Amino acid sequence: MYDAPMPIDPALLDILVCPASLAPLREIDGALISTDPATRMRYRIDGTIPVMLVEEAEQMPEEEWKEVMSRG
Repeated sequence: MYDAPMPIDPALLDILVCPASLAPLREIDGALISTDPATRMRYRIDGTIPVMLVEEAEQMPEEEWKEVMSRG
């Protein structure tokens, strides 16, 4: 799906939020996923650089988002 050779620095992840909803993000499967159930946005990571543009993000189907969020 999305490949990220290195995880995002935890300090950076702590301050990043979804630009669409301002919800916290979680790094899952090489992407940043919004924790907001209304928007369900997925932002790709190029190498170690998160691409935080709403125009380039993907809205996840509700069932897929729920499954990803349930992984803990």
